[in-house]
Amino acid sequence: MKKLSFALCLFLILYSKTLADGFIVPVPRHPDEPLPPYLSIKYHHVEIKIDNQVAQTTVDQVFRNDYPRDLEGTYIFPLPEDASISKFSMFVGGEELKGEILDRDRARRIYEEIVRRRKDPALLEYYNQGMFRARVYPIPAHGETRIKLGYSQVLKSENNLCEYKYSLSTEKFSQTPLENVRIELVINSDIPIKNIYSPTQNIKIERETDHRIRVSYFEENARPNKDFVLYYSLSDKEVGFNLLSYEDKKEGNFFMALFSPKIQRADRFIKKRVILILDTSGSMQGKKMEQAKNALVFCLNSLNPGDSFNLIDFDDQIKPFSERLLPASRENINSGIKFVQNCEADGGTDINSALLEGLKNLNPEDKTSYIVFLTDGLPTVGLTDIKRILENVKEKNVSNRIFVFGVGFDVNTHFLDRLAQENHATSDYVTPAEDIEVKVSNFFKKISNPILSDLSLKFPGIKTFEIYPKELPDLFSGSQVLVLGKYEGKGSSSATLSGYSGEEKQTYSYRVNFSPEGKNSFIPRLWATRRIGYLVDQIRLYGQSTELIDEIVRLSKRYGIITQYTSFLVDADRPITVTPERPIIEKGVTANLRTVTGSGAVYQSKNLLGLQDALKAPEAFIDPSGKEKKISGIVQAGNKTFFKEGNFWVDSQYDSTLKIIKIQRFSRAYFELAKRFPEFEKYLSLGDKVIFVHQDKMLEISDQGEERIEVLNQLH
Repeated sequence: MKKLSFALCLFLILYSKTLADGFIVPVPRHPDEPLPPYLSIKYHHVEIKIDNQVAQTTVDQVFRNDYPRDLEGTYIFPLPEDASISKFSMFVGGEELKGEILDRDRARRIYEEIVRRRKDPALLEYYNQGMFRARVYPIPAHGETRIKLGYSQVLKSENNLCEYKYSLSTEKFSQTPLENVRIELVINSDIPIKNIYSPTQNIKIERETDHRIRVSYFEENARPNKDFVLYYSLSDKEVGFNLLSYEDKKEGNFFMALFSPKIQRADRFIKKRVILILDTSGSMQGKKMEQAKNALVFCLNSLNPGDSFNLIDFDDQIKPFSERLLPASRENINSGIKFVQNCEADGGTDINSALLEGLKNLNPEDKTSYIVFLTDGLPTVGLTDIKRILENVKEKNVSNRIFVFGVGFDVNTHFLDRLAQENHATSDYVTPAEDIEVKVSNFFKKISNPILSDLSLKFPGIKTFEIYPKELPDLFSGSQVLVLGKYEGKGSSSATLSGYSGEEKQTYSYRVNFSPEGKNSFIPRLWATRRIGYLVDQIRLYGQSTELIDEIVRLSKRYGIITQYTSFLVDADRPITVTPERPIIEKGVTANLRTVTGSGAVYQSKNLLGLQDALKAPEAFIDPSGKEKKISGIVQAGNKTFFKEGNFWVDSQYDSTLKIIKIQRFSRAYFELAKRFPEFEKYLSLGDKVIFVHQDKMLEISDQGEERIEVLNQLH
């Protein structure tokens, strides 16, 4: 075939619409031939290489023809309206395909034709975008066709923040789940790369150097329905800082701040003091004990030169490795390893004495002293009153961090969570199905190299409130902190981040701009996720109140944040009702929140900790039996949340007092609505029947509605 070449340059400005993944529309022999609207997709692989903001994307898709004859198809790749393409090529069976780029008006006619013919509104999401189109033939009967294409683009930087987008809305265009979806992205930059964040996918980040980072996303048996969005920032500063903001006309202004340090050289590591406390009571016998020992050996071998440490083995007796902290020399570490290997599980559990013994080795006001506490049981020996143990620890500690690992289900989750929270750290749980060694080792890697402690973030001239997390975590080399909150004020300001590097206070200042736009619509929902996690945890640990429950109900309904504590989606197969009359908090939930031990209590704590640290709104939660429950019947479209109500997708801001404008689907008025209001495209593409609020009106899309374009004159 004749080689296809486009000598064009692609410029995608920050926050432009996404490039979509391609799909194939089968061409019937005659109008009544029963063909599927789109070919199923077997897999979808994307490789992206970004060198100094020039991104080269390679898309590899395999399409499956489940029909008993060879098919001809039209391959469609939607394009943003303000994008041009360079180095665009497409190969089928080793041969490069001819294709054409259509402008927005020509593309719109084709999209509209497919929507009318297939009675499928999915393509309306691209109604105001251009199109690359190519003929694909033959697609073998019961066979597969592989399409591989590539394009390049230049990513602009705004306030040192770059954004890469790729549409993964394959759910709309595949009849069956994909075997797998994989995105691999490598960023190289002459300017150091600092913050990396995706509001849409759970990504894995590997920081090879300050100038080279790998990002990956992988999922099997998947039907992804969200675009892949990645933010990354460039900065020469010791600590990179970025701020995004969003304005909600009803809920107010929201912000998200991200900060991360440069990767530290070994000669600049801050010295830390570590106490490893291991519960060796009788219940730790067997596999648990071996894994715990291996975890402690890893921690010891990961200590840096200049660090100091001690070990405490406890059951009903307290057995310290040393009477004082020891330097992390090779000789002392080897002796510590022998001490760990000789630990045996036997006896009861004296938690109070073990914690006080650990604190005795530390300066109570030291900000880089860490206790790592592993236990698999309840206090059974010595002082067993939980409240008094917490008081005793607090009396002896001001700034030391106490990180807690509960092993198994026979732990008091309320006690362990409060122990960590009230001592400037975090708790986690290792279920019987998990490996203690892996969990503790991964944690210790993260805290090995502290950068800043006792963090404080201020914005002079801007009032901020309802900030999460409530207490900012310490900053470690290779880590990143994400802060969400609300604010009042507008315009240019400064951000001041301060903390302690060892005993020396450090302050960093940044210019920021609180100019809310409609681009960062994910921020309010992420903020609501963390706020709900915090509020439910307050009920769990300290008791309920009407105010807390009312706020949880309001946020759950407004943003579609579903947890095991909100009743309208405890059963994923049950229809959602969003009327105010239906209670959202399940009967008995607040009583269940007071459960402190057992599998339900452990998974409850893990769910809530996940909400409070969330990087995106939850898509599932773990029920008391340990099974994952997927959240369905809710979708986020633009800045709105929709619930499935019967055959309708209903806006969470539904208001029965507003005037309703009814528009018939696939009518002239319907397509004109999509043309005049591009922001409605995502709403209309949800399905045949949609209800959503626009200013002081409600729009209802269904078979029963107005066809005439004049009906749109009521909108402004």
